Amino acid sequence: MREGHIEQVERWALFVKENPTKWKKIHTDFIDALFEKHDSFREKLLQMPNGKEKLQKLYNIKNKEGYNWLK
Repeated sequence: MREGHIEQVERWALFVKENPTKWKKIHTDFIDALFEKHDSFREKLLQMPNGKEKLQKLYNIKNKEGYNWLK
């Protein structure tokens, strides 16, 4: 791993250890924000010309039937 990445992981581990009740909400909010950004990106791309095709290629989707947003 990169030096900076190791330092970030160590800082987070220390934070978790020192804040056993605080870290879960922060982590949950962060993960939820990632999903929201992903959904927003997907919706914007779907509105673009050839958006569905771009997403299929990006995610290497072979079975369109498995994705409601591709139908």
